[in-house]
Amino acid sequence: MTSATLERRDAPPPPTDGDLDEQISDIRQFVTFIVGDEVFAVDMAPVQEIIRVPEVVRVPLAPPSLDGLANLRGKILPIVSLRHLFGLAERDDDDTTRALVIDIGQPLGFVVDRVASVVGVEPSKIEPVGSISGTVDTELLSGLIKDVGGHAMIMVLDFAKLIGREFADIVSVAKTAGMAGGLFSRAETNEDGNSDELQLVSFEVAGQEYAIAIENVQEIVQVPEQIVHVPRSEAHVLGVMSLRNRLLPLVSLRRMFALPPRDADEHSRIVVVSLGAASVGVVMDSVNEVLRVAKADVEAMPGLLAREGDLADISDICRLDGGKRLVSIISTDNLFSHSAIKEALTTVDTLQDDERGDDDAERDEEGTDDDEQVVVFRLDKEEFGVPIESVQEIVRVPDELTHVPNAPAFVEGVINLRGTVLPVIDLRRRLGLPGVERSDRQRVMVFLIDGARTGFIVDSVAEVLRIHKSVIEPAPRLSGDQAKLLARMANLEKQGRLVQLIDPTQLMQGRELADLAELSA
Repeated sequence: MTSATLERRDAPPPPTDGDLDEQISDIRQFVTFIVGDEVFAVDMAPVQEIIRVPEVVRVPLAPPSLDGLANLRGKILPIVSLRHLFGLAERDDDDTTRALVIDIGQPLGFVVDRVASVVGVEPSKIEPVGSISGTVDTELLSGLIKDVGGHAMIMVLDFAKLIGREFADIVSVAKTAGMAGGLFSRAETNEDGNSDELQLVSFEVAGQEYAIAIENVQEIVQVPEQIVHVPRSEAHVLGVMSLRNRLLPLVSLRRMFALPPRDADEHSRIVVVSLGAASVGVVMDSVNEVLRVAKADVEAMPGLLAREGDLADISDICRLDGGKRLVSIISTDNLFSHSAIKEALTTVDTLQDDERGDDDAERDEEGTDDDEQVVVFRLDKEEFGVPIESVQEIVRVPDELTHVPNAPAFVEGVINLRGTVLPVIDLRRRLGLPGVERSDRQRVMVFLIDGARTGFIVDSVAEVLRIHKSVIEPAPRLSGDQAKLLARMANLEKQGRLVQLIDPTQLMQGRELADLAELSA
């Protein structure tokens, strides 16, 4: 009998299918990745996907390790920097940078320098955390993988512990604020006893300032890239645009007033004006602010000029800054009595009827109750929104703010707003954002917070926007302060926008409100 025969006889029997299944089931899959000079691993089970690092929206009051929020196929995804968590120097993303999307109660994206591989590891290769010298503290590790994938040692990160320690609030979802949107109606503005005031939206055309009563303004939107021209229309009818699945006729105020033409730019805005059951968009060079004007400062157009024709479009003149600033108030009834506007509206009605049936029209009409109207403003590159009914007015930032001795540290200064003292706060500073120099684009947004009128400086006011409630969702809970102030987000996926919705009542708290009331008094 040969030795070969002996070896075969003495060899263990080949494994059965059941034995193979048991061995395979014991093997755990890990994703390995690089951060700095260290190699880490995470169990494959909670890893949903691996993506390129998306563009993010920065969130004020969030932990420093949070790069921001991203839109991942219609869902809001927090993006966390592992480099920052580990105390490593920040570096720009490159072609190898990736985000691991890991579900820890809610999906989170963790930015790593590079994903190495997916490896299968036998239980015998996984050891408890011993005395090691590494980038992170051993409390954040669940084990060590030895001699796998060409690495002598790979640290297995426990992301649940990592998030539990660094982001105590991130794993719970903020409660919705339940704020109801609505139009800024005349009845609401009169509740403060301000019936002797007019509220106006002011804008600029060819260097001249005009205004329209706010109850006639439905919203303010940006000029779209595409405008459909209406055949055989008058010169001042630009055409029609699509606004939430409805066609909106557009007119140029420059052309209506026979002013020199000018192409729209990033400052141009469309003021959507209500005209009975219809709406018309009026293209302006820029929108300035929301004004509260005492009726005593408003005069009717002088009789010599108040005649039929173009000047009939301007019904009143208001005098501001002691008569140095004159704002012409446009009568929408007279402005839209032009036959060309009526023709454009008729054309749009015909197009609407062709494009949609009666059922669609009924759904659109019912859908208005499901919209929230917000004023969108910018801080740095990010967009924020507040309910339009919370905004009392929007004014320019004065050249100088009056600094009051012993005023609260968070107050930049005060301004005289029609005889009353208005405390002004820099919203950037309030939200922990870096400051910027004053500019012409900045505005003061005035809110009534627990009875105290307070102004907040923002970088610019962009538009008034109607947002359907279906795209508003709870914001990820990142910190206690953020969860109260920025509890909701509008995820406008088709436009590639995330608008962070602020609850103005949470901008000031407790003793701060008492200090503001004392300062105003």
